[in-house]
Amino acid sequence: MSTRLSPAKRGATPRNRSQNAKQTANQSLRRAQLIFDRVFKAQSIHFYRLLGVTLFLVGFGVIMVLSASSIDSLKANNNSFSIFNKQFFFAILGLLGMSLISLMPTTFFRSKASFFFRVAMILQIAVFFIGEEINGNKNWISVFGLFTIQPSEFLKVAVVLFVAAHLSSNVNYFYDQSVWMKAIVVSGVAMGAVMVGKDLGTVIIMAIMFIGMMVLAGMPQKLITWILAAGAVLLPLALSTSSSRWGRIMAWLNPNAPDPNGYNWQSEHGMWALSAGRIFGAGLGESKMKWSWIPEVENDFIFAIIGEELGLVGALVVIALFGALTIFFLNIYNRTSDLFSKYVVGAIMLWIIFQALVNIAVVLRLLPVLGVPLPLISAGGSSLVATLAGIGIVLSIERENHAKPAPAKRVTPRRK
Repeated sequence: MSTRLSPAKRGATPRNRSQNAKQTANQSLRRAQLIFDRVFKAQSIHFYRLLGVTLFLVGFGVIMVLSASSIDSLKANNNSFSIFNKQFFFAILGLLGMSLISLMPTTFFRSKASFFFRVAMILQIAVFFIGEEINGNKNWISVFGLFTIQPSEFLKVAVVLFVAAHLSSNVNYFYDQSVWMKAIVVSGVAMGAVMVGKDLGTVIIMAIMFIGMMVLAGMPQKLITWILAAGAVLLPLALSTSSSRWGRIMAWLNPNAPDPNGYNWQSEHGMWALSAGRIFGAGLGESKMKWSWIPEVENDFIFAIIGEELGLVGALVVIALFGALTIFFLNIYNRTSDLFSKYVVGAIMLWIIFQALVNIAVVLRLLPVLGVPLPLISAGGSSLVATLAGIGIVLSIERENHAKPAPAKRVTPRRK
């Protein structure tokens, strides 16, 4: 008596193998189609507006870095293009990174938020042991002697992702203060690690970004009051840890007082540069103040060179571009329904826009010198790459906003 074996026991027939191969091929084609659609499919107008302004500011920044740094580069390296070459390299690297990041799903950023935070904190702590001190701040790590990286710039992005993931996962427990305390402690530890390197400007931007994100998420008014009170106490203590920082603030408060230490030198010559530009500027490349009259002219005070070479018109155009960037961020923020994504967009918007405002306010002598670069324009590889990475995450979020099906329109029956 013979027994019949099931197809599984007999093994796959040639026909079954052919069908399995076709199914595998079809699945691969579908994956390729999804990747192709994500890369090349037309996006929303909000996506292209944010991308367009970002590309323009990066290109404009590279040109202005070349103009502002040419004299200092020639003096330091006997090559007028040395700083420009580094900035151009990091611009290409940052734009490529932004493009790749914009293709990642938001679930990737959320799932890896804890990992990114740990790596960024390890790098920031490593600064204490192997870091380099530049202009009194110890916040850089040398990479094989070729260039330096500033971990605090990447720590901004990492903490935003971590806190956004934490808050969005506990949205039903916002009544519990321990949820908010964890976010506050994580942000405070990150800022404290940066403050050890005496980079007060970066800490101020981080505080605006982190506190702003938690306020947008709905942090209770009582906790907001406590944080502001703690900031009012800690800020004078932070200022007192550095005599030069305190001297710059006192010189800013008393601009007409004797200044034997030259604390007002940078800001005074920045104002002279803006005054020399008048309405239409002296012309691109024709700045006189960049001839070693302004320290860090291609970085913290590049806006002064923009005003001198392109005049009031050029300076107002730059301000208008950051205003447009704010509007485009807000449009994407309002379109985003996922809470994690919404918190991330809000934090990155606050970071970039307030950093631009602080930089411009310093050049206009509305604030004391804080050492904060102008986003997307100032020289500095870490700042540029980290900022473009943040914008890449926002573009990824907008891709998903655009990919969501539009809500069905309610059809009302016609009256007979």
